[in-house]
Amino acid sequence: MNLRVKELTGGLPADVNSAGCASRGILEHVTSRWAVLVLAVLLDSTHRFSELRRAVGGVSEKMLAQTLQTLEQDGLVLREAHAVIPPRVDYSLTPLGEEAARQVWALARWAESRVPEVLAARAAHAEAKAASPAA
Repeated sequence: MNLRVKELTGGLPADVNSAGCASRGILEHVTSRWAVLVLAVLLDSTHRFSELRRAVGGVSEKMLAQTLQTLEQDGLVLREAHAVIPPRVDYSLTPLGEEAARQVWALARWAESRVPEVLAARAAHAEAKAASPAA
């Protein structure tokens, strides 16, 4: 472990189950609803802000900007501003971001493929709860 990493982590090994572990914040960032979708879109190619907004249905401009900023701060997204008129900013994945994107995209694809089972489980749970006497 290099000196800077040791300083930042307090010399402790990463343990996501530990309340003070930095990995919890990283996990929170990459698994947020918008981050998963942004990372997935960026897996395909570099995109401009407006392209990302169109590709990620339902995201507000504010949430997309916050998500991109967080992912950039974590070293997962590269923001490249071009000195042209009109201004142009491109977003792409760093190698670390590509690795994270592949992981969370696999989870997102699993969720897509299991919608029927999850919806059936929710309905069964609601029916069982409605049929049981109030405690």
